[in-house]
Amino acid sequence: MAMDISSRYLRIALSVLVTLACVYLLGMLRGFLQDLWQVIYVVLLPFLISLVIAYALQPIVELLVRRRVPRGMAIMIIYLAFVLLVAVAVLQAIPAVTRQFVQLTQHFPTLVQQVDHWIGVVSSHKKYLPDAVRKGVESALTKAEQGLAGSVSNLFAMLTSTVSAIFVIFVVPFLVFYMLKDGRAIGRGVLRAIPARYRPDVKTLLLTVDETLGTYVRSQLLVMLVVGVLTYAGFLVIRLPYALLFASFLAVVDMIPYIGPFIGALPALIMGLSISPQMALKVLIVNIVVQQLEGNLISPQIMGKTLHMHPMAIVAALLIGGEVGGILGLVCAVPILAVLKVVVSTWKELRKPQA
Repeated sequence: MAMDISSRYLRIALSVLVTLACVYLLGMLRGFLQDLWQVIYVVLLPFLISLVIAYALQPIVELLVRRRVPRGMAIMIIYLAFVLLVAVAVLQAIPAVTRQFVQLTQHFPTLVQQVDHWIGVVSSHKKYLPDAVRKGVESALTKAEQGLAGSVSNLFAMLTSTVSAIFVIFVVPFLVFYMLKDGRAIGRGVLRAIPARYRPDVKTLLLTVDETLGTYVRSQLLVMLVVGVLTYAGFLVIRLPYALLFASFLAVVDMIPYIGPFIGALPALIMGLSISPQMALKVLIVNIVVQQLEGNLISPQIMGKTLHMHPMAIVAALLIGGEVGGILGLVCAVPILAVLKVVVSTWKELRKPQA
């Protein structure tokens, strides 16, 4: 019994050491990996968006195919319905989000002044803090000031990427159509390139990966939608300005495990603080209620235990993904980890001697 406990703790310690070593090595290669990631990001982003949409639409296409609707016709029906739905959503939501975004940028200088005032208030009281705490506060305040100073330039950089966004918008529909139409043919083509003796194993692996990714993507999209609607309703109730903009941001960032809800809530909290401490408290209460509903009711019901992964493995994946790919790396870290887990577990299963 003692040996089993010792072995278990040894494995945990080794896992932690390996994770830290990987993060350290990635830090040393950070410059090269970030340059490489920029190229990969530009090339892969349309494919990633298309893959997510294709996974979302695939179950409906398969349902129509089972009802004897030709696949091409089924794809066209769902595709046209999806495009119509997106067009209606864009016509209804985008003007509101754009209007709120413009208003927020106009309000931004006032917001910066108020945050700068809070920084001054905190700075005036830091002399009463212990040395260690005071140094930590000084470091945090310095970073906050630098972040505020760079916010306008970051906003400008984001707006200048509009051309790339338009390119992605035009390319994605074509990719989605061919993924839905020729996805199986592409899979068969991949299998034909594999030596015959390995084809059954590779086919099993590809099907398992496809099922895992499809379930994860569809579940995440549904959770994101529910969280966004609940947050938007809560922000409307407390009369928070730019409610749709803040709720949309929180819903998207919420896909990042553990840290996503905190990142998503931060802009709304800052806006609440710029109005009054009472409004900030209301924003905090709305976020806590929504996150409790998500953690205890929404995610368990929708996702269940889709990935069956240990929290330590997820945290390690987030550290590596954030170091290499920034926000997109954080979003993609868990699906990539899920694929690696499926590959390893399927390989182990296939290696077992047949009874």
